[in-house]
Amino acid sequence: MDKLISIDLIICTYNNAGLLDQVLNKIAQQQIPANVKWTVLVVNNNCTDETPSVVKKYIQSHNIPQLSMVLEPKQGLNHARACGIQNTTGDWFAFVDDDCMLDPDWVAQAAKFAAMNPDCGAFGGKVILDWETPPPAYVLKYGYSFAQQDHGMNIMQPNCLVGAGLIISRKAILHTNWLNEQFLSDRVGKKLVSGGDVEIVLRIRSAGYDIWYTPACKLLHYIPARRTEHQYLVNINYGLGISQLMGDSLTWSYSYKRLILESIYSTFIATVEIAKQALKARLKRGYLEAVEIPIVWGFILGKWTGILRLVKMNQQQRQKLIGSAKLVHINS
Repeated sequence: MDKLISIDLIICTYNNAGLLDQVLNKIAQQQIPANVKWTVLVVNNNCTDETPSVVKKYIQSHNIPQLSMVLEPKQGLNHARACGIQNTTGDWFAFVDDDCMLDPDWVAQAAKFAAMNPDCGAFGGKVILDWETPPPAYVLKYGYSFAQQDHGMNIMQPNCLVGAGLIISRKAILHTNWLNEQFLSDRVGKKLVSGGDVEIVLRIRSAGYDIWYTPACKLLHYIPARRTEHQYLVNINYGLGISQLMGDSLTWSYSYKRLILESIYSTFIATVEIAKQALKARLKRGYLEAVEIPIVWGFILGKWTGILRLVKMNQQQRQKLIGSAKLVHINS
């Protein structure tokens, strides 16, 4: 890998100074090849904690040579990510969450994969959950709720990628027009809404770019004990249900009426199935434990909410949303 590769790490953060300190400490330990040009940008999304002091400490230590911070006053992860993209210039950029601890060779491996796949639109690596305290056994079934990502030990092309440690080609994101218009919300303050990273990946794929998974890029995603509480899982799965319905709308190729009818039908079938499982759980004859029923129901309720939002949406908004990821193509 002799070609110069430029990659920017974008860390969007909101009142998470303690973990951000650990994240930057791991980044300071990166083993960077000579042909990799890299920077680190912290996007301060209206933090009121010690975030500025943490970043200043690492800037003054010079342990991360190209570290800087920018303020994004508009609250929300989409705004923070857009700010990060607009304030960096590398051919590639990576979203490193403020609770993700990178392996020492993460940047080197990302640069190596980018050099070998210059026409790739986005790629991600292995995201291993790092529990603050051992969670209840049933929680382990819902790794997707915590952005777990493990497609094995071989490079492959998945259907989607999680936002934690997502590496994106700047050329690809510009082709999607995502910077100018986003359709799905993502984390706003402490609200458990999601879908922004799903939209980004779907729009990159629909623009004709390949997405990849490479196990060589490994990171630990720290999960505090409060996020393993039962109500948290119910709430996050509710948001994921909305996100899935809206994500399906982005890539829909047919009419609005057909989308609504098929969504209602599939969600109704899922509702009947969870009702059956609830009964079996009471009788201890099903594959779901009773404690899991509200979690799965939360996801289904999220899908019903997504359907209702589509129905209530004005015609102009619907026309922009439905099939929007199908409308973008690579310029020849």
